[in-house]
Amino acid sequence: MKNKLLPTSIPLFLFLLVFALNFTLVRAQEVSFIYGDALPDAPELAPRANYSVGARTMNLVHKDQPDVLNFKDGKDPLYDRPITVEIWYPAQLKANEETLIDYEEVMGTAGDTLRPLIPFTFKGRAKRDAVPVKTDGAFPLVVVSHGYVGSRYLMTYLTENLASKGYVVVAIDHTDSTFKDANAFQSTLLNRSKDIRFVLNQMADIKKTVPMDPLANLIDAENTAIIGYSMGGYGVLNVAGAGYSDGLGSFFVGMTGGSKTISVHLASNPEYQAQKDPRIKAVVAFAPWGMERGVWDAEGLKGLKTPTFLVAGSQDDISGYEKGIKAIYEGTVNADRYLLTYKNARHNVAPNPPPAASLQPGLHIDEYYRYAEPSWDERRINNINQHFVTAFLGTYLKTKDYTNYLAIPENSNEKDWPGFKPRSSTGMELLHAAPAN
Repeated sequence: MKNKLLPTSIPLFLFLLVFALNFTLVRAQEVSFIYGDALPDAPELAPRANYSVGARTMNLVHKDQPDVLNFKDGKDPLYDRPITVEIWYPAQLKANEETLIDYEEVMGTAGDTLRPLIPFTFKGRAKRDAVPVKTDGAFPLVVVSHGYVGSRYLMTYLTENLASKGYVVVAIDHTDSTFKDANAFQSTLLNRSKDIRFVLNQMADIKKTVPMDPLANLIDAENTAIIGYSMGGYGVLNVAGAGYSDGLGSFFVGMTGGSKTISVHLASNPEYQAQKDPRIKAVVAFAPWGMERGVWDAEGLKGLKTPTFLVAGSQDDISGYEKGIKAIYEGTVNADRYLLTYKNARHNVAPNPPPAASLQPGLHIDEYYRYAEPSWDERRINNINQHFVTAFLGTYLKTKDYTNYLAIPENSNEKDWPGFKPRSSTGMELLHAAPAN
């Protein structure tokens, strides 16, 4: 008896074969999604641009740094502080050359018996140690600082994306602050800003220190942006001019049993005021930590004069929103600044999507929530971040006119935002304020 549900001209086995092939194709498409790839509803500036991307690891040493973890008898001993960075850059690849890379990462936290370190790998779209592209000019520098805890691979969706658009992007592994080596918090409080400044200087001096390095002529450090997430936001705001409060200084002294090394970052310190770096043209701070804890006061925030793009979740329960990130936006009165808010999002408005390794049964839920947002698809957040960071850095580092993407209605629910597909710009707010002076 013939199956009336099938055309008589198509045998059953052929129908099943076609079905199986279609199913396999769909599964292959799911597996082939790499962090940062554009979803169908990605905004206009989210997709990668024309440059192929190279990636390389560099090990640096910041000599003679105060060892705040071993403060004793009124002194901070000195040590050589190791800092590993990952560099993404426009690359020169052969036709049809493989552009997938494996990043080696870990879940868990060093020393946490409930969340032991578990190695895993995930893929990106770059070529390890590729030859840098040949160019008559140089590319703006972007320095990226992760959260506590985290790693230089926490935001590859963004670092690779920016490199494809003509930036040299350097992401830091902050010693004592990564998944692999997390240590007492006072090290992070002190060293976050110091690490960012050091890495910027190392990249600026690479032509002098390593003149034969292929990247030596590729970096324009006079045209730099700094990007930070959470504790990285704490760091980049300070480096850009938002000096910490004396209250943080007193807290740090009590925490360390007397060390005053944090004073180099305090707004009241004339030496800090002299550290203003004209090479830094733009700041992006995702969910910056500290305002609710008294890290900044009104005078400290006034010191930030560099154009700044803040990103927050309206339900951030780590950095706080109204008295945290939004208060930073309102207090940095001397900066041209933006605040992008994801409605109902919490703190994870910056990292990659949850890795497949975090979905294993039996793992601590926080391995998943290290990355995930309860009310948002992290891939969607990634695409929106790519879009707005491209517009913001393009404006201040490449002098491109992205007004159409930044001068938009505040409430995304009231009218489709320019650059977004119809009906897709919901659940967000973008505030903008010009500097007071």
